[in-house]
Amino acid sequence: MSHFKPSMLTLALAAAGCCSMAHANEADATAGAQDEKVEVITVKGIRGSMARSQQLKMENSSIVEAISAEEIGKLPDVSIAESLARLPGLAAQRLDGRANVVSIRGLAPDFTTATLNGREQVTIGDNRGVEFDQYPSELINGVVVYKTPDATVTAQALGGTIDLQTIRPLAFGEQAFTVNLRGEQNDLGKLNPDGKDTGYRGSISYVDQFADDTVGIAIGYAKLYSPNQEERWNAWGYPNLDYNEDNPLVLGGAKPYVRSSLLERDGVMGVIEFQPNDQFRSMLDVYYAKFNDTQILRGTEIPGQWGAGWANDGIGNAVTENGLVTSGTILNSKVLVRNDVNRREADTFSIGWNNSYEFNANWNAEIDLAYSKADRKDWGLETYAGTSRGAGCTPGGCEDLPFQMNGERGATFMPGINYADPSLVQLGGPFNWGNNVTVPGDAQDGFINTPEIKDELKAVRASVQRIIDNGPIASVKVGVNYTERDKSKEDRGFFLTLKDYPAQTPVPSQFLLNPTSLGFIGMGNILSYDALGLYNSGFYTETSEGLTVASRATNSWGVKEKATTAFAMANIDTSLAERMLTGNFGLQMVRTEQSSTGFAVTQNDDGTVSLQPSTGGDTFTEWLPSLNLSYEVADSQMLRFATARTMSRPRMDQMNAGLNLSYDPSLAGSVDIENSPWSGDGGNPKLRPLMAWQFDLGYEYYLDGGYVAAGVFHKKLDSYIFSDGVLYDFSQFQVPDPQPELREGIVNVPANGKGGYVQGIELSGHFTGEMLTDSLQGFGVILSGSYTKSEVKETNDSEPTKLPGLSEKVANATLYYENYGFQGRVSARYRSDFLGEVTGLSLARTPVFVKAETVVDAQVGYDFSESGIDALYGLSVLFQVNNLTNEPFVTYQNEDARQIRDYQVYGRNYMLGFSYSL
Repeated sequence: MSHFKPSMLTLALAAAGCCSMAHANEADATAGAQDEKVEVITVKGIRGSMARSQQLKMENSSIVEAISAEEIGKLPDVSIAESLARLPGLAAQRLDGRANVVSIRGLAPDFTTATLNGREQVTIGDNRGVEFDQYPSELINGVVVYKTPDATVTAQALGGTIDLQTIRPLAFGEQAFTVNLRGEQNDLGKLNPDGKDTGYRGSISYVDQFADDTVGIAIGYAKLYSPNQEERWNAWGYPNLDYNEDNPLVLGGAKPYVRSSLLERDGVMGVIEFQPNDQFRSMLDVYYAKFNDTQILRGTEIPGQWGAGWANDGIGNAVTENGLVTSGTILNSKVLVRNDVNRREADTFSIGWNNSYEFNANWNAEIDLAYSKADRKDWGLETYAGTSRGAGCTPGGCEDLPFQMNGERGATFMPGINYADPSLVQLGGPFNWGNNVTVPGDAQDGFINTPEIKDELKAVRASVQRIIDNGPIASVKVGVNYTERDKSKEDRGFFLTLKDYPAQTPVPSQFLLNPTSLGFIGMGNILSYDALGLYNSGFYTETSEGLTVASRATNSWGVKEKATTAFAMANIDTSLAERMLTGNFGLQMVRTEQSSTGFAVTQNDDGTVSLQPSTGGDTFTEWLPSLNLSYEVADSQMLRFATARTMSRPRMDQMNAGLNLSYDPSLAGSVDIENSPWSGDGGNPKLRPLMAWQFDLGYEYYLDGGYVAAGVFHKKLDSYIFSDGVLYDFSQFQVPDPQPELREGIVNVPANGKGGYVQGIELSGHFTGEMLTDSLQGFGVILSGSYTKSEVKETNDSEPTKLPGLSEKVANATLYYENYGFQGRVSARYRSDFLGEVTGLSLARTPVFVKAETVVDAQVGYDFSESGIDALYGLSVLFQVNNLTNEPFVTYQNEDARQIRDYQVYGRNYMLGFSYSL
């Protein structure tokens, strides 16, 4: 049997216990290296990280990508999401300038799963997608991305599984103490007078072993105090001029802002590992993160064509180019000035306890207990000011406002009014945005959104493995995993009205601030004040929007899932034509009980709403076979094949039992389902998972110090989720007499429909300079690229659906130099246009198309351990620039690149700091 021949570098890494992410084979490699008395070579930095990642990729039976920390507490990027986005076939979407969520092989976060040390994690978002900025990179020692599952991966998904891994102190094998500290500054400066443009991030990590290396501990703490700035163009939309389809598109309205944010995050990680003998091992790991993001936003609302008749007299002097009005004048325009504050507070807690026992050389067992919980509270404050209250204009309060469209940068305006004048611009809603039921039309002087998410997950996993000494089957593992998950959302919103309504009130002097500049769109300075202080002083009364708006109730829901996964897997270790053949085949049986609670909402004649409890659920079983094969076609060359049936559970907001209910008593006597008195729209508690068969073929060539890999994949989706009219049983709901003959009707809900496919090709490689010539020693390049396409249709005759998160083209490149203590690198990540999600009205997630972008980061540093100065041993310095080219974030609407929704500029973030290790 021919096996991979480990290089001196690989053996040295194993002997040093550096590959703390690896599994049981790690200890075997370490013992082998010690028996052969291999000289241990310490490899740090990016080359050491790549070597460890390459070893994990090489040894895993599944098709995986891997990231390994360069040193304790030091991943190569500022965040986990940015590191993930550099892997082949993965891409990140930015939120407020930072990488936030990740797509795998063109499938959005809703179709992927994240785990911590192999355990499924709760999320602070509305659905299942993990927001990776919750996880400080300093506390993560490595990541393995499973593109193909095996039967023991119980948290699998259509796109793949991202497993974040903390350090294993006994496998690490030595004492380590590391401190990192960096200051940071944004080059846009303070866009708001009360914002910040300087911050810091720091971490401290400690790893040690005690009691003759039978007890190991790892402790880490990371603090982030990070400012962020943004110049944001935002458009309401683009109707036709005069609402005539034969007319060109024109700006419907604009909501430009400047934003100053402060993100504070505290993360704590702890691991205790106990291994008193070769038979028993126990490890307890705890992770906690507290996340606070405070945003100060100041800007304007400028109604355009959609404001004709109530905020202006329409668009005049229109100049058209390519079917879009590129310049014109908003006639008799009225403008709203906004001073807003958004806050997000989130806590994530995870604890796991793993125990394994070897009964003898052939039998071992494992039990794992896990618990995780997340809480998120958003608080979005809007306050309004203008030249007069409600409809109409006071003298000097309206003007003809010229504008000029500037491509994807939005519009530039040319105002004549000084919107920073506190005697002219005063508190009070300048438009009739009230509901005229509980709030007079001109009495909406602000608004508050307060959605809240709670997510809790409990899991227990038990398995038994039988080692087989002879034959092609090396071992067989069977086990069961049981999970309970309970997630809920409560959506609330409140109108704000000044206590001295209907008067319009000047901003009290104690709350006035220096004006804020909107010069990036030509609006000049605008009135600025302490909106939070004003609110806390009791200036406003609050009225619940939920009294009249059905969506507040239908967006409040609870979803419970109980999933039992029984699995069996056989590991293959044999030879074919005198070449190594390894892999596994197995089967999962997944039984799910799901239920949801919500509200059925009916609109009353007086404009208010009535609520009734609404429930629903389903129970079902899915069978998920899998096969992974790796064949060594030549020395250091592997051919991989994998196939599996995979599933992704539906979005939780789509499983919502909430229903916007309509009942027509005039049809109470009907027995025709097509003429039923019942109708509605909402969520679907019976919604089934998305299922797919996937096929992968890959080739990997491991070079001395690098590798080349290529792969193709095809995912055949058995179904996809579309909005559809389905038969619904209304028996649980009460209505006044006369009682209907029918208790069923058609509702529009998310439903499982026809499927399609996602397929693509991936290429990647790591090449070092010394492969070409010794004079390039220390240089290296890491490259990857992927092309993905899909076709998913609701019906055979319909147009293909745009899959969220799918960029057809994704590419990454890193050029680095690392020698004599010096380190430098430039990294670029590119993704083509895709359908993403951004924050919309009432802080809801809104689908939009995101334009292609290339984000470039750079860093240089020096490790004084290479200087020969003993007093500076362990000290290194680092300078980083994130978003080096100041790449904007650009979105557009209706698949029309002319209809720019967002153009967001974040500036460059500079960081300077040091790391010290003992």
